[in-house]
Amino acid sequence: MTGLALTPAIEAAQRDGILDEWRPMFTRITETGVCWDCGGGSTGAEVSAGEHLDVDVIFWNTGFRSALDHLSPLHLRGPGGGIVMTGRLATTVADDPRIQLIGYGPSASTIGANRAGREAARNVADILAAG
Repeated sequence: MTGLALTPAIEAAQRDGILDEWRPMFTRITETGVCWDCGGGSTGAEVSAGEHLDVDVIFWNTGFRSALDHLSPLHLRGPGGGIVMTGRLATTVADDPRIQLIGYGPSASTIGANRAGREAARNVADILAAG
């Protein structure tokens, strides 16, 4: 498992509330964020049933295997089944620039993913700033 090294930048992000504590996988994406067991009941984890968290960005880290089925409602795949990428480091989905995919193609290494992650973060920041 690869974790985040506790660098001064990570410590500052934790202190400033930018990098929050770990939470289990949410059960639903809502219009304004994510929630856990939105219908009530027990989550069996460190969050309360029905808890909602407003978010601007979701970093979906899937590890070292392709796991994109959750994006199928966005219809990003072309006729041949692939997803066309664009951008300086090929992290941006051409059909929906809000979607950034890191760890595929040229960014499929820890060094490449690190560079691509920075590029994707800049792309998302630009999209959010544009409103």
